[in-house]
Amino acid sequence: MNPKQKIAVDEFIICGDKKSSMLKAGYSKNYADRNAESIFGRRDVKEYIAERMKEIDSKKIADQKEVMEFLTAIMRGEKTEQVLRLDGDGYQVVTDIEITAKDKLRAAELIGKRHQMFTDKVDLSSDITLNFELDYGDED
Repeated sequence: MNPKQKIAVDEFIICGDKKSSMLKAGYSKNYADRNAESIFGRRDVKEYIAERMKEIDSKKIADQKEVMEFLTAIMRGEKTEQVLRLDGDGYQVVTDIEITAKDKLRAAELIGKRHQMFTDKVDLSSDITLNFELDYGDED
């Protein structure tokens, strides 16, 4: 893949349109119309797109560890929340305040659910007698 094609592929990842991404990379309209499908259909281009999408996914999407660390920090009061506070003469300033007990409790609850710490106890014992009668119809 040449540098111009790489730019077109990177633009395609952003906009999702093959022809417009080729135009942004500097190809002529005629060339983009005729060759977009063949360029984007090549195996090396498809592999490059798949590789770039994995990188984007891993950077933008929080994994389980990151979520658990965030919830733990909230539960322990290590995070703050920003709120607007009136500062006189109609002005407002952004102030960091401590996370409320309600939010800490919710974080602890989510962590507990993740670790299956809370289970409902259900009594499944019963006193049932099962009578089964097999009837084949009239006997001759």
